[in-house]
Amino acid sequence: MEIERIRREVEELKRDFYNNLGAWQRLQLARHPQRPYTDDFIRLLFENFSEIHGDRNFSDDPALITGMATFHGKPVMIVGNQKGRDTKQRLARNFGQAKPEGYRKALRAMKLAAKFRRPIFIFVDTQGAYPGVDAEERGQAEAIAFNLREMSRLPVPIVVTITGEGGSGGALAIAIGDRVYMLENSVYSVISPEGCASIMWRDPSKAEVAAEALKITAPDLLEMQLIDEIVPEPDGGAHNDHYATAKLLEPVLVRSLEELSRLSAEVLIEQRYQKFRNMGKFFA
Repeated sequence: MEIERIRREVEELKRDFYNNLGAWQRLQLARHPQRPYTDDFIRLLFENFSEIHGDRNFSDDPALITGMATFHGKPVMIVGNQKGRDTKQRLARNFGQAKPEGYRKALRAMKLAAKFRRPIFIFVDTQGAYPGVDAEERGQAEAIAFNLREMSRLPVPIVVTITGEGGSGGALAIAIGDRVYMLENSVYSVISPEGCASIMWRDPSKAEVAAEALKITAPDLLEMQLIDEIVPEPDGGAHNDHYATAKLLEPVLVRSLEELSRLSAEVLIEQRYQKFRNMGKFFA
């Protein structure tokens, strides 16, 4: 009995610890190399996945995965960032940082979904869009801006989940959704804390201070009504149990799909427009 009591107390202390993590600690969990990525969620939640490659303009971008699948017997489209597990994979996937062809591939897949009336599930986990010269030469900013406009008027349900890092316009370019969810220890921000600290104080060592100031955590964003719901993670973080994480996310996705599928295309588009139009509005 005494051992059982101690075990319960230890479990309670662990839960309290993880429930009260600061922004910097949550950022480290969001960046954990063993965190579940898009291909893990595809394997655990979907069936009959068939990947779509290429943007029909320049090339394929492995930093973004797109493809058709079934979810609880319903045909859907999947779009998501993919970082890679080891150094070789990360280099091949460009650390999940998409180039213009990646965003154009994603939009191509989403327009296919709209054509065939398939809901779209999106999994976001990227530090941001790739900032290299070659990406800029091929129209990185234009590709992101074009996605924002086109996603806002797609006539099918769009469900977005921030699973790790949601960094700047690189994340937002695939995150214009009717529902936007965040895993408990994910982050979503206009800039990384390191980048913010370098600009504000010219001192990257102040990144922890910047992380708190930026309000990047799921509770912060829910309070500001920038996301719709926080999805809990297993004790210790999603990296500890991919299967449990997927099972915690699954009923949220099922519920959102049921709710959004009842709406007409016109209502979907209008509600999506109003949702993003009202963000940042603090006074009547």
